[in-house]
Amino acid sequence: MDKEIFQGLKKVFDHNLEAALITVTSALGSIPRKPGAKMLVFADGTTVGTIGGGCGEAEARREAFNVIVAHTPKIYYLNMTADVGQEEGMVCGGIMGLFIDYLGYQSLAEQTKLNKDYLSALGSHHDPISVTVIEAAEERWIGKKLFIKNNREVLGDLGSEDLNKVALESAETGRGKLYPQLISLDSEFETCKSSITKATVRLLIEPPTTVIHLLILGAGYIAQPLVAMAKILRYEVTVVDDRPSFANYARFYLADRIICDDFERSLDAININQHTFIVIVTKGSNSDKVCLRKVINQPARYIGMMGSYRKVKALKAELEEEGVRSESLQKLYSPIGLKIGAETPAEIAVSIISQLIKVQKQLV
Repeated sequence: MDKEIFQGLKKVFDHNLEAALITVTSALGSIPRKPGAKMLVFADGTTVGTIGGGCGEAEARREAFNVIVAHTPKIYYLNMTADVGQEEGMVCGGIMGLFIDYLGYQSLAEQTKLNKDYLSALGSHHDPISVTVIEAAEERWIGKKLFIKNNREVLGDLGSEDLNKVALESAETGRGKLYPQLISLDSEFETCKSSITKATVRLLIEPPTTVIHLLILGAGYIAQPLVAMAKILRYEVTVVDDRPSFANYARFYLADRIICDDFERSLDAININQHTFIVIVTKGSNSDKVCLRKVINQPARYIGMMGSYRKVKALKAELEEEGVRSESLQKLYSPIGLKIGAETPAEIAVSIISQLIKVQKQLV
């Protein structure tokens, strides 16, 4: 979940406000935002986040106000192929599925408590996977939720023990994915293709975040274009270096966070999880070794390190002698980046970003 949406939801519950949370659930054709994108619409008309802008977003806002008035969630399909969209300059030509959820004092008390518990779990790094019923033959199930923390604790109820079981199994199967899943179930709660069999229930399974945290260890010349490219891709970027002349906002004004401190001490203070991608490009072999030793057994999705084959082989051998398991070191991507003949810092950054995207899309 994006930080701005997280903060917006906290505002809703802390101040007992009314709002509607719009989540993109599906995409057919060309749409501006991918599934999982969210926009929070408050009763006073203010919004947080975006699902793409333009007249399509305006239509979604109107439906959000309808949900706030009715105090009832709904699924809505936003058709952006209409003539009015083309006349207003929209470049999209697809249909976007939206789930619009009501949030506010008219919600059931247990639903409000569950939402608060979910935000608390997100804030305390319990990485909860949420499951929401977005369509169901039984209307009383629509909008029901549960979530699973990374310690396997489950909170919430979808209205049926059998449905809960299927939801938990589907969530565990998809744990670690960086994008939401839409699961269609038939009357026996078996997965089905909705285009072939009419779905009785549709579940939206969402990871704790679709935002990648890029942790760059080393603030040299490769890090500068790497930060710029990562921000274009909407990554959350942290840069760490122990040199004040390198690790500063004058050089990295686009970075979300800059830490100028000892690498080992800095890494102790950073939450590394399955949504963290780590790039090691420090000033030398000693600091590379310190960083690699510190992160290699962390649950990061990607760990890449700059260096020649000879240097990396020697560094791995040293760490094995110091007790680091060979199996752990095998997950290291090094030499870093895809082979595109990169030479300049910017070209090397392109090769690294390309490799991150490949891993993100689970193409390796």
